[in-house]
Formats: sequence, structure tokens, C-alpha cells
Amino acid sequence: MDQDTTTLDQRSVGQAMWRGTLCKCPHCGQGKMFRAYLKVVDQCDVCGEELKHHRADDFPPYIAITIVGHIIIFLMLHLDMTYHIQPITYMISMIPLAIVLPLAMLPSIKGSIVGLQWATRMYGFGTGQRD
Repeated sequence: MDQDTTTLDQRSVGQAMWRGTLCKCPHCGQGKMFRAYLKVVDQCDVCGEELKHHRADDFPPYIAITIVGHIIIFLMLHLDMTYHIQPITYMISMIPLAIVLPLAMLPSIKGSIVGLQWATRMYGFGTGQRD
């Protein structure tokens, strides 16, 4: 079925990304996006929207690492300029933060990327019968 994109319904990019950030279906905002930690469901259990078309790949970890890197560098610079910090303190505090923070952010970031792809009809989103 070949459809002109001007005849398709408009999808709000911001709303879809926000719903994805909340790990909800970008179409209805009700169904769960993930069946496991980072495994996207094939289709929404509430509205039936197919989510299997996503291709988030390495983009969510890249964003998470960039955000966490900036946070940790800011904290280290602030602590170094304000207090006299022993190097072991950085190892005890910053290494666990560098591991835990990206892992905590990944589902929301991946959900947001899947929402972006859905809203812009990337990689097969919106080409089927269900729009």
C-alpha cells in the first residue's frame, strides 16, 4: 500500500518522544514499550501499534555516555577546584556513578529514540495498515 505522506495523520514528535521517555507506547501512551530491560515489544498490548520496526542500535548508549561524561567531569572539576580531594575518592565515587547512571538512563533514552523514529515514520513505522 503506497501512501503519500501528506495524506497521513500528523504525529507529534515531542509527544512521541515524551511517551517513549516514560517507556510507554509512542502512539497511545498507555502500553509498555519494553518487555525486558532494553527489549522493545513487537506491538503495543493496548493499541496494537507495531514497534518492531525500531532501529535504535548504538544511539541510546552514545547519548547516555555523553550525558554521564559531562556530569562526572563537571563534578570532578568542581570538587578539585573547591576541595582537596584524594584520588582514591574519585575511584570510589565516580567509577560506580559512571557505571550506574548510564544503565539507569538507557531505557528512557532508548524509548525516546523509538518515539522519535515512530513519529517521523523512520524504518517502516507508518508504512503498514496501522497508522
